[in-house]
Amino acid sequence: MMESLKLVIVLTLICSVAGALLAVVHDVTAAPIEAADAKEKGDAIMQVLPECDNNPSEDVVSVNADGETWTFYVARKAGAFVGAAFETVSNQGYGGDIAIMVGVSAKGTVQAIQVLSHKETPGLGAWIEDEEKFRSKFAGRSIVDTQWAVAKDGGDIDQITAATISSRAVTQAVKAGLDVCTANMTALAGNQP
Repeated sequence: MMESLKLVIVLTLICSVAGALLAVVHDVTAAPIEAADAKEKGDAIMQVLPECDNNPSEDVVSVNADGETWTFYVARKAGAFVGAAFETVSNQGYGGDIAIMVGVSAKGTVQAIQVLSHKETPGLGAWIEDEEKFRSKFAGRSIVDTQWAVAKDGGDIDQITAATISSRAVTQAVKAGLDVCTANMTALAGNQP
């Protein structure tokens, strides 16, 4: 009986010390991780937007659509609206969620897309990050005159061979965001910082 009590006390002490260490490590690393995430997001915003002279991360418009809040990062040059960026997420990826930053120009075209995060299969679905193989298929396309689906589904976007699920997830997420963006373009262009 005494041996069991000693074992319980030792295990409790070990667990308490391990828990305290994990809490300290979390507290120490939380701020740097948050700063790195914010920098990565800010860099992605600038990569997908047309050239601008404002800080789109600070010129933000929030829009509610179908019970979901969308955040748009507005780009301006000499005070004139030149485009907007937004983050969209698909939960239809082969490996789970795929987060994408999409930039649109004031001319009504997709400027660029940037994959923020994914868990797709390396060597297949992970090619969604590749500019040459996939992301470039979105750039320059008209928002309203493009059939936003992969070619296998009758659309204008060529899917990655052997990674149709990943390609479809990205395309559907981009389309969902473009629909909200198009419906609110006047509000985005008229928003003044």
